[in-house]
Amino acid sequence: MSDATTPRIHAKEDELVPRILIRAVLALLLIVLSLVTIATLTDRPLESTPPQTEIIAERAIFLSGDASGAARVLDAHGTVLADFASDKGGFVAGIERVIARERGKIGADATAPVLLRLRAGNRLSLYDPKTNWSAELMGFGADNLRTFARLLEPTQTQGGSHHGTTD
Repeated sequence: MSDATTPRIHAKEDELVPRILIRAVLALLLIVLSLVTIATLTDRPLESTPPQTEIIAERAIFLSGDASGAARVLDAHGTVLADFASDKGGFVAGIERVIARERGKIGADATAPVLLRLRAGNRLSLYDPKTNWSAELMGFGADNLRTFARLLEPTQTQGGSHHGTTD
C-alpha cells in the first residue's frame, strides 16, 4: 500500500516546473483562445494581409495534380503550359490539393480556373475567385516562385504548348 505522505512524482523539487509558470502558461492559452473566439464571433476583418497593389499581369490557369507529385497546368484555352513529372511537380500538385480542399468545403466547382497574378513590387500570387483563397508565392522559396513565374510567360509556338520543369 502507498503511504499518504509519499509523493507520486519521483523528481527532485528543483527539477519540477514551478506551479506559477504552469498557471501563467494556462492563463496565456485561455486569453489567446478568448481573443480568437471573440474575433471569430464578431467577424473582425483580417489586419495583417499583404497590400492589394496594382495587378500588372494576370493569367487564368487550370491546375491538376495527383498524390505522386505529378501536375499539369493548362491555360484558359486548354493549352498545356506545363506538364510536371512526379519528381518535379510536388509544389504545384500541393497547391492544387489546397484549392480543391477549399472548394470542397463550400461545394464550389473544382474545375474552375485560378488566377495567377503579378502585382506591383514584383509580387506573384495565386487567387481563387470561387473561394477568395489566395497565396503569396514568394513565401514558398525561389524555385517554387520561378515555377509559377514561368507560367505567366507567353505560350511557346511549338504546337502551342510549353512543357515546363522546375529547377
